[in-house]
Amino acid sequence: MSARTSALAALRGQIERIETSEAAHHRDRVALGHPEADQALQGGLARAAIHEVFCEGRQGTAATGFVTGLAGRVTARRPLLWVRQDFSEIETGALSMSGLAELGLDPRRVVMVRAVDVESALRTSADALACDALGAVVLELWGETRQFDLVASRKLTLAAQASGVTGLLLRMAANPLPSTAETRWMLRAAHSPPGSAWSAWGAPCFDAELVRNRHGPVGRWIMEWKCDECQFSEPSSYPQPVAAAPAHRSHQAGAFAHQRKAG
Repeated sequence: MSARTSALAALRGQIERIETSEAAHHRDRVALGHPEADQALQGGLARAAIHEVFCEGRQGTAATGFVTGLAGRVTARRPLLWVRQDFSEIETGALSMSGLAELGLDPRRVVMVRAVDVESALRTSADALACDALGAVVLELWGETRQFDLVASRKLTLAAQASGVTGLLLRMAANPLPSTAETRWMLRAAHSPPGSAWSAWGAPCFDAELVRNRHGPVGRWIMEWKCDECQFSEPSSYPQPVAAAPAHRSHQAGAFAHQRKAG
């Protein structure tokens, strides 16, 4: 057997042990607040694990909001390290600290790191995941990248398991590849419910599809983020009818309004 074959066999064995580890199944979990999602997750999102969130490029804002919510749930008031490529900032712009605060995440607990390339981002994230003083590490990567392979994923998973720190991978404009992640989500923006009379905006809503779950079923839900409570929930129901936005009205409705005005 060649050295390459032996190395691959050893790697497969280590990955299998990660996947079947009882410790992974029984590790600490934090409820997200959405009943159906928490049920699928066997009680909530697992700490000391890696979770992937994918989205199309144009859905980056929604995915960032969703990851912010996850981070707020798992950090337990400990610091959060957010690692971004320089290229991510060029594509999506800088993160807004006031925006994070509006979502319920204290900006004073957020440490931002800008990496010059993918290799630097991966090294920084692996080192940070080994630091048990942190509550979570967010690694944000833009586009397809060959550097983030199964070996890199395994390193992050082992570091998270050893320290108890949760890793959240935000992947924009990228296709999922084999990894050792505990869960994988596909994120899209969902229509927000109407805001209150004194609020211009409704609560953030996400079309969250759980496409990979190592220890339970998958599913797809509309998850509303409660900024004040800092948790997800089922979408709010409103007893009063809400008028459709102009973009969703039929041409007959517009013609009828024009006739009434003319009359």
